[in-house]
Amino acid sequence: MSGAMGAGSGGIRLADLEAGAIAAGSLRGVLTVVLGAGRTGQAAAAFAAAAGAQVTLHDTAAAATLEAATTALQGSGVTFAFGPDAPLAPLLDTAQLVVHSPSVTLGFPSVKEQVAAPLSAFAARALPLGGDREARGVILISEPEWTLRLLGNRTVVGVTGTKGKTTTTALIAAILAADPSRPVELGGNNGRPLIGHATSLAANARVVMEISELQLPSIVSSVKVGVYTNITVDHLDRHGTVDRYRAVKRLLAARVADDGVLIVNLDDPVTAGLAGEGRVTTIGYRREAPIPGGVGIVDGWIVAAGVAGPTGAAAATGPGGRIAPVGEIALIGDHSVSNVLAAVAAGLALGVAPDAIRRAITSFTGVPHRLEPIALIDGIRYVDDSQATQPDAVAAALRSFEQPLVLVAGGRSKGADLHDLARVVAERCSAAVVMGELSDELESTFRAAGLARIERSSGGIDGATLAAARLAREVATPTGSVRATVLLSPIGSSFDMFNNPFGARGDAFKDAVRRLAAGELV
Repeated sequence: MSGAMGAGSGGIRLADLEAGAIAAGSLRGVLTVVLGAGRTGQAAAAFAAAAGAQVTLHDTAAAATLEAATTALQGSGVTFAFGPDAPLAPLLDTAQLVVHSPSVTLGFPSVKEQVAAPLSAFAARALPLGGDREARGVILISEPEWTLRLLGNRTVVGVTGTKGKTTTTALIAAILAADPSRPVELGGNNGRPLIGHATSLAANARVVMEISELQLPSIVSSVKVGVYTNITVDHLDRHGTVDRYRAVKRLLAARVADDGVLIVNLDDPVTAGLAGEGRVTTIGYRREAPIPGGVGIVDGWIVAAGVAGPTGAAAATGPGGRIAPVGEIALIGDHSVSNVLAAVAAGLALGVAPDAIRRAITSFTGVPHRLEPIALIDGIRYVDDSQATQPDAVAAALRSFEQPLVLVAGGRSKGADLHDLARVVAERCSAAVVMGELSDELESTFRAAGLARIERSSGGIDGATLAAARLAREVATPTGSVRATVLLSPIGSSFDMFNNPFGARGDAFKDAVRRLAAGELV
């Protein structure tokens, strides 16, 4: 029976969203609304349309700002409902399936009232996602939750944290890729939605998913391994209080399967507290001698102390539990050591050989937009750390480079207190360029902390790059291969400049630096 026929006799089933059912035609003709036209919404719309659903993609942003979506979905059969006046209630009145992007999760202030009211009404009559697979009705589901259902019994590693999760996710994937017999897929909150790839993966594939605090409340399915980098403070603009933010982050621990593994940072008091819950096998990591069953550092070496492997027996290591010297880590920044420890723990838990883990961590240099060196122009080094939108991440970046250092920062406020960060800026930086909606707050806070050289840029990324380059030349040392560093580590989100922000600000910075080197940016 097709999805449309099933809907006529009482709706669609949760089982209709699984890979086997979709292959048999369960979504043909199903009236589907996808909320949010960013990368996640585009991927969900394309997948549903390819499965035969009648898809409408809805977004309250102006149509002129959503050209990426219309271009990506051209010829797919997807209908667009774009703009602040695009009606949603009539679409939801007839919809059988609604797929929401992370930013369109009920309860978050990012959901506009004209969306929240009809979506709340739809949610009230939707099937509970944890309920009977065969029950019929209408379904409200997020892209990551649907992806997990499509993945079926494949091994999934979920990674979350306030900072470091993208790098850790990518490093875990690199470690798992050392086993050529089992394919590895990387995606999630790192800008690569997995829904379009889930059904085509090999049955023995392992999937590493970055999961954000926006996504966690919408997930009810389980993961095999849950990894925490840390839980500090971020996104108070969405959650209101630190306690609410941390409560959302803790949800990943509850989503680890009963036979799964939880990996926590013992140097972080919030994630360390999750180690005592005892429901699943827990591996703790820290930057000192490991606890039994954990990962740590002894005499300059990353070591494991009887970490349980996939069979339950202790994972193989070198003599004395050794995995690799800390000095061989290729990532920039002292803070990266903790991310490496988390990834090592995941690799051991999933049975990767210690020599393969060592090769991976000594060759892994990072991911785009995270402390990414992009150019050296006349002795001035330019570094893209554009995904650093949280004070602790920016502070760690500042501590990763020697002076002279020029910081480029700005964007839209996420509600975090910046006073502690301002003291680090004043201590580590020779100058700063501020931009965007945060300019006033950053300038006043940085000056109060003691930073004297601050310039404001109203010319977007191009203007900020030009100003930073000039300041860097003024403060540069007279000799050396690297005479100064310009660091884009923004603090604020990029929603004040870009409608589809993931990576867009960093890409714009890279383009500005390229044109600067070519003499085209003046």
